[in-house]
Amino acid sequence: MGHLLKTFSPSSTIIVRLGIALTGGILMGLTTAPVNAWFLAWVALVPLWILIIHPFPRPDPHPDPHPDPHPDPHPDPHPDPHPQGWGYKNEARLRGLDGKIGMGSLKYSLFLGLAWGIGYHNIALFWITGIHPMTWLGVPWLASLAIALFCWIFITLWGASLVVVWSAGMRMAMGASQGCIEKPGFSKKPGFSATGESPRPQSSETFPIALLRVLMGVAFWCVLEGLWSTGSLWWTSLSFTQSPDNLAILQLGKISGPNTITAAIVAVNGLIAETFAPTLKGEATGKKCSLLSSPHSLKRSCFGMRFRMLSSPHALGRACSGMRCFSARASGCAAYAGFNASSYWTYLSLAVGLLLTLHLAGFFMYSRPLHDRPAAALKVGIIQGNIPNEIKLYTAGGRRALSGYTRGYKILAAQGVDAVLIPETALPFVWTAQNNSSFNQAIRDTGAIAWVGAFGQQGNSLTNSLFTVTGTGDIFSRYDKIKLVPLGEFIPFEQFLGKLIDRLSPLDAHLVAGKAEQLFDTPFGRAIAAICYDSAFAEVFRQQAADGGQFILTAANNAHYSATMPAQHHAQDVMRAIETDRWAVRATNTGYSAIVDPHGRTVWISGINTYEIHAATIYPRQTQTLYVHWGDWLTPVLVCFAALGCMAFWQRSKQLDS
Repeated sequence: MGHLLKTFSPSSTIIVRLGIALTGGILMGLTTAPVNAWFLAWVALVPLWILIIHPFPRPDPHPDPHPDPHPDPHPDPHPDPHPQGWGYKNEARLRGLDGKIGMGSLKYSLFLGLAWGIGYHNIALFWITGIHPMTWLGVPWLASLAIALFCWIFITLWGASLVVVWSAGMRMAMGASQGCIEKPGFSKKPGFSATGESPRPQSSETFPIALLRVLMGVAFWCVLEGLWSTGSLWWTSLSFTQSPDNLAILQLGKISGPNTITAAIVAVNGLIAETFAPTLKGEATGKKCSLLSSPHSLKRSCFGMRFRMLSSPHALGRACSGMRCFSARASGCAAYAGFNASSYWTYLSLAVGLLLTLHLAGFFMYSRPLHDRPAAALKVGIIQGNIPNEIKLYTAGGRRALSGYTRGYKILAAQGVDAVLIPETALPFVWTAQNNSSFNQAIRDTGAIAWVGAFGQQGNSLTNSLFTVTGTGDIFSRYDKIKLVPLGEFIPFEQFLGKLIDRLSPLDAHLVAGKAEQLFDTPFGRAIAAICYDSAFAEVFRQQAADGGQFILTAANNAHYSATMPAQHHAQDVMRAIETDRWAVRATNTGYSAIVDPHGRTVWISGINTYEIHAATIYPRQTQTLYVHWGDWLTPVLVCFAALGCMAFWQRSKQLDS
């Protein structure tokens, strides 16, 4: 990477580095389902970290004024082609460029964050384009394409904005601390003070500073994810990159929710970046020294200086000056970032050790038996109706839905299931206890409980609801979807945008969101209910689990999108099952329906775009994880430790001033 940067002009280097940041984001995007290259998440943030936290190094503005007049009789066979640092002759151009998009400027950091964020969310959220074509809604083909592209670009930029804010915040924090680091006592020259005269150990100074950077980066990212997850657009937490395959690390969600895994990913990436950033800086500046690249040249240089010191008293001063110059140049890139060989291995060991420790801890949690009570077993049935959206809301689709779900319900009831779950709005009409549909009649005839996805009535508006219907056809309980899909189920800033994009909604009346404090009781105990988009919001599940929810029921209709989205939706529900330590039952219209155990193992999963029925046994549970009990307690703890570290850093700076 450093060699690549060194071969480009200053303006080209900006483009190259933006490309590197974009590539890192793309790698992070490949970690999500269905590619599931989860291992890339542990390194994909490294390029952005290096480029933001360790910006372009300027050449040394104070070269040694007394170079050694006696050259080494045994010169290094691989001399430094840029003795004063790459770009030294172009320093004026670089400084001028900093005023626009300088390598260490805030604007440069914003662009880097934007590039990485676009790379990540562009790949992870590409499935949104599956809403095209919407000709079945009466939207012309070209208008449908424009709407799909708008949605894709908008949610990509919204997701990228989190990374932009993080990048800007970290760059400003590093800029504010730079002056303190350059004070005596925070010298970047290993073994010397700022004046180069007083030997002192370096690792004791630079090591805590690097760890403070990592701690700040982790805490800030977790804070931002917490804020973004309270809004209407949320899907791509970094923790999401590990689901559904890396079940060991996903167990950490039981501790403090998704931000536990996010913190682990950012911390490992930060430590790896702190390991390699000084090396890349040295390559970018051309500071390859004989100390690091050729041990034999160090021996020859020391021998030559010792000979000159003995042969002439006047040579002593020159030799000492030469030794200082040699020492400074020998440190090369390490001198720029307060780096030495011991800290190199320390950072790398910390990164590897943290990664292994977290996975081992997660594997220990994963290996623990579930201890389910056989007496509490609940046999549930799932019907995946496979009704295409193109016909679902029309007469033919309604008849097909009633026929398919009624037939599936009767088969499952004959198998002795206790209850049957059908998908989100599986029956596309307002459900009442008095309706005379064939499905409701089948419930009365067989007596098995049904969890019915349909529309509910709330005043003059509709709700996207899940009903518990008893064997007598009565409504036992109702859950209204809390997190509505922007543009699809509700229109943000409706007074301004309503007329423009109202055609996106297939409903004559707009949906209203359910209340956050809902309870969903069933004849088998309290359940944790979620409908479609609710699955992306861990707090929806945590709150219901804290209120006594014993198992999870999720109903969804993913037929709007490409096949990638159902795979990602399943990954979301896997995380929710682990965080709450609950069995999860998923019923979707076109796939993937599934049964997930409290360790996140997928016991059964359906095909895609198929009609399927399935019966399985789950076990209601009353355990409470740390996350269910305390919520996201880790983020405030990280913020407190980062604040304490900054206060200690500031106090150290004041001491140096005095």
